Amino acid sequence: MSKSTDVFEPDAAASGSRAGDPVPGSHHRRRWWVLAVIAVAQLMVVLDATIVNIALPSAQHALGFSNGDRQWIVTAYSLAFGSLLLLGGRLADLIGRKMVFLIGVAGFAAASALAGAAQNFEMLVAGRALQGLFGALLAPAALALLNTTFTDARERARAFGIYGAIAGAGGGIGLLLGGLLTEHLSWRWTLYVNLIFAVLACAGGLALLRGGRPARRPRLDIPGTLLASAGLFALVYGFADAASDGWSSPMTWGFLAGAGALLSLFTWWQAKASHPLLPLRVLADRNRGASFILLALSGAGMFGVFLFLTYYLQESLGYTPVKTGLAFLPMIGVLMVAAQLATNALVPRFGPKTVVPAGAVIAAAGLAMLTRLGLSSSYATGVLPWLIVLGLGLGLIMPTAMSLATSGIRTEDAGVGSAAVNTMQQIGGAVGTALLNTLAASAATSYLHGKQPTPAVLAQAQLHSYATAYWWSAGLFLAGAIVALLLYRKASPATHDAPSMRSDVVISAGQQEHQ
Repeated sequence: MSKSTDVFEPDAAASGSRAGDPVPGSHHRRRWWVLAVIAVAQLMVVLDATIVNIALPSAQHALGFSNGDRQWIVTAYSLAFGSLLLLGGRLADLIGRKMVFLIGVAGFAAASALAGAAQNFEMLVAGRALQGLFGALLAPAALALLNTTFTDARERARAFGIYGAIAGAGGGIGLLLGGLLTEHLSWRWTLYVNLIFAVLACAGGLALLRGGRPARRPRLDIPGTLLASAGLFALVYGFADAASDGWSSPMTWGFLAGAGALLSLFTWWQAKASHPLLPLRVLADRNRGASFILLALSGAGMFGVFLFLTYYLQESLGYTPVKTGLAFLPMIGVLMVAAQLATNALVPRFGPKTVVPAGAVIAAAGLAMLTRLGLSSSYATGVLPWLIVLGLGLGLIMPTAMSLATSGIRTEDAGVGSAAVNTMQQIGGAVGTALLNTLAASAATSYLHGKQPTPAVLAQAQLHSYATAYWWSAGLFLAGAIVALLLYRKASPATHDAPSMRSDVVISAGQQEHQ
């Protein structure tokens, strides 16, 4: 018997239902509308990873900033988002997920409007940093709401299939939408478009989400918050500096060493703190630990698809931004179908230990085949088949890993557990950008050594650099396959996690909680 008082949703508490049981009443009937609200908000955040990148040349021309300054439009967002995610997730646990979700959506919209209206470089960077800050509130709250809304195993699988498909396909959708808006309206609309998503998400959130508040509010772990935020900031900044200045930069290694020290101190403090920011029990489960690693590796590996294949389509084949975005649509379609197939049919039958490694190997095979692209390759025979293979692989990995990364987490840890998922993806993306950019640049330099830099040779060097990035991306997915084989349990999540999802009876504040 336990005497602790848990975080609870009022509708569940009032009915006396268990935390893992479907909640009766109108809220339960509207749960798929809740998913739609969460999906719109998540799409807004995921799109921002690529939609602004397409508009950068136009923004640079309009505001007159240098090539060296251009990286800060991306880095400002990444630094704020990556360093504050754990704090955002814990705030959702402490003051209520609905409130933090709505603050995140409204703040993200306001920051987007500020950045879209920027009259100079400084104003644009400030807007992007604020987008990252409010995104760090929004993203973990959205995933925590999804985790606590869908607790029935079959419905949870369907919901995470949809959510995981959005997370995996958002980058490609961002490329298409960014190209359309930049080409036909203005670069500013790549930021203003967030207002449309925000209005929909806010209206739906106000109407559909319930304001579950914690019955007991433990103190915020201030030392843990400072250590985690500073450590994650240093980590993201270190990899961002590596991407621009190279691995030999003292700044790169200084920040990465500082990140290692700060995050080590953070881990030590979490083991002894009375109210830890990230309870180590969140990371201890084998399925969750494997999922966190897989999300980081997949986030890094996906840059081999979106970043370098975008370069290839535009610079080698001469595609416009809009045509480049359209080229990714088949992959997105296959990813969405595969996500539903994985979570609803394959994982319940075969378990993640079979499905996820298979997806990682399939994704690696698709990337390996992209290394064969040449300057005269056609889209239909050289690119499309392997994009479809990649979509299949990612669809098997992403929703399964996201679902298992949050499955069985205690209700009071749902926000910070969801934040850990987003943090791993963000760190993976930062590492992937730095690592693959550096490796690709080194490959191009090696190819050009001793050769006359004619246009034809330069084009081949560029092609060689892309192939190098694809090979390394394939290696990251193969590493993920090994992690999944070693760590995932054989049982399907439906059989393994059902007891833990229903282990606590959640009742009103001040009453006794029992098992």
